[in-house]
Amino acid sequence: MASPGPGNEAGPSRRPEPSLINLPNGLTLLRLALVPVVVVLLVTDSTTSRIAAFVVFGLASVTDLLDGELARRSGMITDFGKIADPIADKALIGSALITLSALGALSWWLTGIIAAREVGVTLLRFWVIRYGVIPASRGGKIKTVLQTVAIGLYILPVDIGLVRDIVMLAAVAVTLVTGADYVARAIQLRRRPGPGSLPAQEPAGAYPQASPTGEAGAAQ
Repeated sequence: MASPGPGNEAGPSRRPEPSLINLPNGLTLLRLALVPVVVVLLVTDSTTSRIAAFVVFGLASVTDLLDGELARRSGMITDFGKIADPIADKALIGSALITLSALGALSWWLTGIIAAREVGVTLLRFWVIRYGVIPASRGGKIKTVLQTVAIGLYILPVDIGLVRDIVMLAAVAVTLVTGADYVARAIQLRRRPGPGSLPAQEPAGAYPQASPTGEAGAAQ
């Protein structure tokens, strides 16, 4: 067979799909595996177990930062990672909030607001999936950081006065603002004449092209 000449160039070769068995996906699965560990340590409700829960929760949160960065830099972004990453984020945050409220350490209305926002954003993504993707925003990333710090402060068996309450209220405020922003962007996307996606305010989060299950990179 003759090799393609100048006027008959072969098309660009398709980049092979990365293997599902890679470090970023392993970190995501580790984060999921640590969720029940955090819950059990919190339910034990002793000073030692609270400190251990804080350490494990912090470790799980760090994996959220590492998996996406590694996936982007090494080209190991997979469809599994796009779906599992936001699920792991929501599982970690949601389980910690619910457990803290069940123990009486955190008001249920705070947990309810955050949970309702996360469920609402997920439903919005499904609502507009035919029209495009709502990309992760800078506010979503800030929201995730504030929630993580606030939860960590509530887990610690240390009386730090109003500091943790202020951080949690800031997290709730950003949660509400970013939720309203997602509603506005979802409506805007639905009104567009054809399929597409809204311009991102910054590069997508942990896993580009967020799936309908959550914000890319947690920055559910």
